[in-house]
Amino acid sequence: MASLARYAPRYKLEIGEPAGNEWLRADRILEADGPELTELLKRDHDAAGHTSAHANALSLMSFYAGRAPATALLLWALEGRVLDIRPQNLWVRPHDGHGIAAVAIRSARFLPGGLQTLYDVVLTQHLLPLSAELHRRTRAGLRQLHGGVAAGCAMAFCAATRETETVPPAYLLERWQTFVANAPAELARLGDVEPAAGKLVYLRNTCCLYYTSTAAPGTLCGSCCLTPRPTRLAAYNTGRPILTV
Repeated sequence: MASLARYAPRYKLEIGEPAGNEWLRADRILEADGPELTELLKRDHDAAGHTSAHANALSLMSFYAGRAPATALLLWALEGRVLDIRPQNLWVRPHDGHGIAAVAIRSARFLPGGLQTLYDVVLTQHLLPLSAELHRRTRAGLRQLHGGVAAGCAMAFCAATRETETVPPAYLLERWQTFVANAPAELARLGDVEPAAGKLVYLRNTCCLYYTSTAAPGTLCGSCCLTPRPTRLAAYNTGRPILTV
């Protein structure tokens, strides 16, 4: 597990059941009308100043999916093993604002099986039920929520190419393509990982509505589908600032 630090330091994982009220167990986040998800939505709303519950849900989904399952995705990509991050074994500690500050698991245990097991623990048991609960609470579109799932999962592959030169981007691109090809919820249709400036980047086919927030009014994410694809790739290749509406 410590070896991940040289690939993507952001994906450091704490081992052992954590103590403290700030930690939220993932299976409780998935509960209908549970206070844990309410707390996460409130934190994201307060940080971004969302003008709609719809945008609040989409923002939360992208940030959450980009951190909670990331270690398991990267370990599968690099080693072919599936870490036990089933919701009952996973805790997250929220940032004061957006996203997740830390992730913990009860023990560093690996599950039997390969890609289908990964789909089960990351998507079927976790991120897709979370999408369904956010849809039920806020009426945010499931396709848009699944777009956040796809974008978040892609970050596990893309971030490693930004933080280390140990693993060739072409290898992680192939592993992403293997992961997404038959992923549930048609994640393959919701965006693409592409090489840019020697790294991997994600180009979304759905919008998270970040530009509607009061924290950054009119600002589009670098991967936003509202920007033409060639323009997004050019911006990534040249390091230009995030585009605005």
